[in-house]
Amino acid sequence: MAATASARAPAEERVSGAAQSQSLGRGGGRGWRSSRRRARRRTGWHLARGSRGIRLRLPQLRSGAGLSSRAVVLARVRALGWHGPLLALSFLAFWVPWAPAGLQFLLCLCLYDGFLTLVDLHHHALLADLALSAHDRTHLNFYCSLFSAAGSLSVFASYAFWNKEDFSSFRAFCVALAACSGLGFVGATRLLRRRVEAAGREPGCPSLAVDGGLGEEELLVGGKEAGSITLSQYLRQLARHRNFLWFVGMDLVQVFHCHFNSNFFPLFLEHLLSDHISLSTGSFLLGISYVAPHLNNLYFLPLCRRWGVYAVVRGLFLLKLGLSLLMLLAGPDHPGLLCLFIASNRVFTEGTCKLLTLVVTDLVDEDLVLNHRKQAASALLFGMVALVTKPGQTFAPLLGTWLLCFYTGHDLFQQPPLTPVGSAQPWPEPPAPPPAQAPALRQGCFYLLVLVPITCALLQLFTWSQFTLHGRRLHMVKAQRQNLARAQTLDVKTV
Repeated sequence: MAATASARAPAEERVSGAAQSQSLGRGGGRGWRSSRRRARRRTGWHLARGSRGIRLRLPQLRSGAGLSSRAVVLARVRALGWHGPLLALSFLAFWVPWAPAGLQFLLCLCLYDGFLTLVDLHHHALLADLALSAHDRTHLNFYCSLFSAAGSLSVFASYAFWNKEDFSSFRAFCVALAACSGLGFVGATRLLRRRVEAAGREPGCPSLAVDGGLGEEELLVGGKEAGSITLSQYLRQLARHRNFLWFVGMDLVQVFHCHFNSNFFPLFLEHLLSDHISLSTGSFLLGISYVAPHLNNLYFLPLCRRWGVYAVVRGLFLLKLGLSLLMLLAGPDHPGLLCLFIASNRVFTEGTCKLLTLVVTDLVDEDLVLNHRKQAASALLFGMVALVTKPGQTFAPLLGTWLLCFYTGHDLFQQPPLTPVGSAQPWPEPPAPPPAQAPALRQGCFYLLVLVPITCALLQLFTWSQFTLHGRRLHMVKAQRQNLARAQTLDVKTV
């Protein structure tokens, strides 16, 4: 009876997955069952023609076959093993003179941004490739935040070596930091590669976020391989992916807000709190703003496992709106409340950005199911999200500077430069503005501080309310992906 029950369970799961697939909208209506019938007809057609059918059914034996998920993970790990040390070298190249200053800055900026993009792309895509369930992904993200917080402590160590009159000690610190970072990339990628290879040799080992392992054969859409599509076809598929469009709209606003905070954080401290906090307090706030978002995620990721990412992100948007309205009503004359708001606004905004990686991994699953791909396009989808939201990073400082100039008449590029909050100099005296300019500038900074989060929160709450990949629909997407992988594996064993 136990054997009968265990044999019945997979069949019941497959029937359940087929029923769930009917309610997934465009593409999902074709259903897991019809896809499997098409695959079986295709198998029989090829097997009637001899060994050629075996080559087509087993992707490792036919040319042009997609990589298995384990091979994809290993390829990403190898890429991180190369690009990580190169990222560390491009960081070090900023601080060691080797070319004319202008040319060195331009080349270093391009190299650093390029390698950082590659590292981020492969690192984020690994989250979708290494795990499928929401619990496993939040577990991986938890440890990622933990070690990111530990790495961010180097911000505080840098203050001990910084001296703008003599860069020698700071350069030595940068050399040590780059060496540790490069060696860390090499060591971590080797350990991960060994773990993945060992997992592949273990009998009965649960696969990675596989789309069938050896069963990576194509899922057909209208008799055509889902993997052999052009860029224009892929873009048309994304244009029909409703949840993707609503997500990138929300994420565009989030990226804008994150970079607005990072660009204007020192300015807000300078003009709103310089009379109430000491230099050491300002430096501490600036340093903690890099570490606290990772620590913040250590608390919110368990909430994501319990309530879901959608509910937690929506709660953070509501919290941002509520705190901003409270600060607007309180006014700029409460330094304690103002200090708390400036810090929490940056911490919660950066923390939300890090949680959204989990949402993109869910979009990878939905994209695979809706478009019947033979392999999850994780890196491509992460890259498209980064590309579409890139304007938010560009326009954040431009729009903030224009708004400040429009409402206060203060042009940041025409005024004497402000001393950075974390420098060794005391707070600078105002550069003798007209009597009414300093209060107007302070009031303008305050309204910029509170009105931008209010506007962003309202836009994000609207777009996030249109996002439907949560709750029952998310469970159906994940169940169908698992059932598709199981069905493909069973078909290969039958062949």
